[in-house]
Amino acid sequence: MAEIKKVVLQSGKTRYRTVVDAGYDETGKRIQLTITRDTITEVKNERARIQSERSAGTFIAPNKITVGEWLDQWLEYKRRDVEETTIRTYRLALVHARDRLGHVRLQELSEDHVRDFVDEVVATGRRKGGEPGTRLAISTVEGMLTRLRDALDRAVARRMVAVNVAKEVRPSLADKKTDKRERTRAKPWTVEEVQTFIRGNLEDRLFAPLLLSLMGLRPAEVCGMRWVDIDLENGLLAITQTRTMVGNHRVLEKDTKTAAGERALPLPRWPWAALKALRVRQAEEQAAAGEGYTASGYVAVDELGIPLNTRQFREYTYRLMRLAELRRVRLYDARHSTLKAIALSGVPDVILAAWAGHTNAALTKRKYVSIEAEDMRAAADALDTFYGGELTALT
Repeated sequence: MAEIKKVVLQSGKTRYRTVVDAGYDETGKRIQLTITRDTITEVKNERARIQSERSAGTFIAPNKITVGEWLDQWLEYKRRDVEETTIRTYRLALVHARDRLGHVRLQELSEDHVRDFVDEVVATGRRKGGEPGTRLAISTVEGMLTRLRDALDRAVARRMVAVNVAKEVRPSLADKKTDKRERTRAKPWTVEEVQTFIRGNLEDRLFAPLLLSLMGLRPAEVCGMRWVDIDLENGLLAITQTRTMVGNHRVLEKDTKTAAGERALPLPRWPWAALKALRVRQAEEQAAAGEGYTASGYVAVDELGIPLNTRQFREYTYRLMRLAELRRVRLYDARHSTLKAIALSGVPDVILAAWAGHTNAALTKRKYVSIEAEDMRAAADALDTFYGGELTALT
């Protein structure tokens, strides 16, 4: 055990100092801490505390790493577990946290820091390209907090900090109410709008990929669909890969996002017939183009066989919506309409989740199945029966 030395400062003040072993850092380098206090008793007490916490496995060695530096390290760590597109999403979610909290030392970060950050970003944050005066959605802020909590959870596991100070922080109830009152949320298409879109595009050359979107496939799954994945004889398709965009400018071909996303689905009659027709049409286009045709093997391609990316497919469908004089909705919202229709048809939850490519049926229903007043018409009809059948007395 290191001895306790007496130290006389230039001012003449006497202090006492010793060195204590504090274990090893991540590189295996030995950590030694210098303890300086006004009295020998204080030095002994601090040394005993450190040694006791080391024995109990609860000791947190002091470090100077900042929140910003730790977030960078955490993102690099996450690369082992998630796709490149997900890393980009995480990085974007942490932009505001880095800007406002990045300079703070990780071990000095407090719950008050995080709460003030949340209040500030709700009040002043604005999505890139958003209108002046428009605030970030509460759901966006909650997504930021989720990623920050994840990073801090990892810091706790690595014994960088003792507790996750963001664990109990939430946007205020007042901000949630304001967001709910002021924010206009685009609704997915109604059944009538879906049917109008289908009727208006029966002759479109990409009618089959459009129907794949309207049977619940994600845009990246539609663009990643290959003919080799489709059994036209038995009416089955396999979803095994996606073609997505990184930063809306680079195409990334990859496996499905999760194991549940890799699935096989039976084809409804409309998409099945449309795919058969498209297969014939693409063969004719290839014969006409000759060597100028790119035999990519993808389903969603242009007249020369070049695969469409998700941005091109999205813009293509927006044009069709405009021509049909329909509300413009995201392609992903077509998935909401489809899964809601399946859920309301009485299909078991386990089938609904499997169709969506989820493992959790509750998540599928919570995220995709929003019930509108008209969806509850059957309940109103049931109450009419309960009240006594035909209405005559009041008419």
